Amino acid sequence: MNINKYVDISTLDKEAKRDYIDRHSAFIFCDKTATAGKKLKVKIKIGDEYMHPDDFDHYIAWVQLWDGEKNLAQANFTAGSLGSASNNLEVDFYIVPTKNMKLTAMAFCTKHGLWQSDEVVVEVK
Repeated sequence: MNINKYVDISTLDKEAKRDYIDRHSAFIFCDKTATAGKKLKVKIKIGDEYMHPDDFDHYIAWVQLWDGEKNLAQANFTAGSLGSASNNLEVDFYIVPTKNMKLTAMAFCTKHGLWQSDEVVVEVK
């Protein structure tokens, strides 16, 4: 299976390509430092400047949060979860870290496959 990754859309010439890449890409938002044993909120957002469809045959089916090769969490969705309208899907996961982490997010589009975020390093004290 091919894994797609975000490309800086400001470097792309065609609007359609910018839209395609951005609306499928997963972005992680969280503090870059955490305290061992205390909850850390990790937000994953699909798309930034462009919204993803929520059609019966084209939607984000699931979002996962990974620490290296360990799957920490997953949220599943069905068509219509976002009201059958284009939107930026968002998921908040609350995890309890015990050591430094290298977080990545994975999202699966039913029409355009698997997409992986950039890595976010979280230092745990």
